[in-house]
Amino acid sequence: MNTGRFPSRARFPLTLRKRPVAWEHQRPTWREARPSLIAQALKQAQARPSGNWYVVGATQDVVDNRLVARNIAGQEVVVWRDTEGRIVAGPGSCPHLGAPLRDSPVRCGTLVCHWHGLALNGTPFAGWEPFPAHDDGVLVWVRLDGIGGEPPLDAPVVPIRPTLSGALSAVYSAVGTCEPEDIVANRLDPWHGAWFHPYSFVDLAVVDVTDTGTSNGDGQDGFAVDVSFKLAGRLVVPVRAVFTAPEPRTVVMHITQGEGQGSVVETHATPLEPDERGRPRSAVIEAIIATSDRRGFTAARALAPLLRPLMRTTAGRLWRDDLSYAERRWQLRFTGRFPG
Repeated sequence: MNTGRFPSRARFPLTLRKRPVAWEHQRPTWREARPSLIAQALKQAQARPSGNWYVVGATQDVVDNRLVARNIAGQEVVVWRDTEGRIVAGPGSCPHLGAPLRDSPVRCGTLVCHWHGLALNGTPFAGWEPFPAHDDGVLVWVRLDGIGGEPPLDAPVVPIRPTLSGALSAVYSAVGTCEPEDIVANRLDPWHGAWFHPYSFVDLAVVDVTDTGTSNGDGQDGFAVDVSFKLAGRLVVPVRAVFTAPEPRTVVMHITQGEGQGSVVETHATPLEPDERGRPRSAVIEAIIATSDRRGFTAARALAPLLRPLMRTTAGRLWRDDLSYAERRWQLRFTGRFPG
């Protein structure tokens, strides 16, 4: 259903704000952003199954003979493609004498240990056992049953997305001193948007906090938000965005009304190894999958190599703020001062 705020086919996708409100005069949202409500949404997300799947990085990062390495919750992981182009993942320590495989090259689909030449083609060999891996076309996942401790699933819980062949996608990654739940909690607090990110969001209102299952068809609860993306001056793009958490370490924003309807932003949190002081570290890996039925979008997709860096830059500006939120939340929790 379209409202006056979300015209189905305006000639131009932009709107001119008629009565802009200064940042300090916008309606406060702190009463609505109840700590108990955010905590309940986080608890519900954490109760959903992940099948022990963790996001490693972007599909485009694992190409040709390029190796991607992560330390996920203390488990060294290496990921590459075999001779058939399939994703291969496994422990990042050589079974011979423990060499760090992250520093070893991939040659014709085979990972060759740079200490003594032990060659791994992705199948079990010499005590090295592969991990289940999955490439969904945007992100690469690895299943770590020893870390997750849940009943395993054959595939990760991948959110509903627009058809990739007709979409424009980009992936942004950053690392913060916090736990995955702090990143998820940040995304389950949509009320901070226009206050904390005034350069990007204006006129934000959370319009529903219960009945948001229509975004992904599975009846999950979440938040529906009316918000305008700020472009320049009074020019904005109003949309309705629905936030849901399909699994413990993922929050998805679906654009359900307005320009770019059907577009998705997936925020995935992956636990990493602690820092030198023993503090937790987590990667935020955000996939932006944009779509539009406008004719000009085809031309935009043709410019994907130029647009992806801009998309990552935009995400990076937001996450410089949001990681400070997540890190502050962890610090307060760690010291017993978190008011939520």
